[in-house]
Amino acid sequence: MSEIAVAPIAKVYGQPVLEVPQDLYIPPDALEVFLEQFEGPLDLLLYLIRKENTDVLDIPMSKLTGQYLEYVEMMRTRSLELAAEYLLMAAMLIEIKSRMLLPRPAIEGLEADPRAELVRRLLEYERMKLAAQRLNELPQAGRDFSLVHVLFDETAAGRLPDVNAADLRMAWLALLTRAAVNRHHRITREQLSVREHMSRILRRLQEARYIEFKELFKPEHGIAVLVVTFLALLELARESLVELTQQAAYGSLYVKLKTGHLAAVE
Repeated sequence: MSEIAVAPIAKVYGQPVLEVPQDLYIPPDALEVFLEQFEGPLDLLLYLIRKENTDVLDIPMSKLTGQYLEYVEMMRTRSLELAAEYLLMAAMLIEIKSRMLLPRPAIEGLEADPRAELVRRLLEYERMKLAAQRLNELPQAGRDFSLVHVLFDETAAGRLPDVNAADLRMAWLALLTRAAVNRHHRITREQLSVREHMSRILRRLQEARYIEFKELFKPEHGIAVLVVTFLALLELARESLVELTQQAAYGSLYVKLKTGHLAAVE
């Protein structure tokens, strides 16, 4: 007959152990485990009340005091460090239990409840504990996510917003509106040169770092001069001699010479 294989009860350094060693010694307290940890006497009382599914507003003091004293005695017999506040709470519970056995004096027509102060402290502690749990559930740096730090050797140069056709159109319509207000009913013949106005714009830009768009136009000179000046500016932009920029979106337009183009157009 074939032997029945016995499953090992453990493995030590990779070798199976089929039987419990006869000389195995287990200390008496080796398998004792405390499953609950409390942050104070109020935390312990709240645990005992919720465990028994008891209403906080109607605490059975006799049963609660007995359970609390059992826990305190267990801590004392295990040679654990017992905080003074646990002993103070035990004395308070015993006092409340004793007062409930005596006749209760009436205060302002109502019957005084010795548990009132304890109930108030328990409810306040429970609110603070729930608030702390909600705060702990919020994402925290280092626990739920990591902060990313980026180092730059050089400061990045600020990039001005680009000027599109719609921006030019709005600026041009604003100039036409101002010119219409200053329009005169005088008809004259005037020879206007786009190249001459291009040179005039470049000379002004050589003297200043940049010029606001509307400063290149004088509405009192009439619409004809405005049109020629605007055409001269468009021609300079087409030939990449000047560029139009904005300090911010929907802000004022500025005209400046492009780098390397300092010679005036003849």
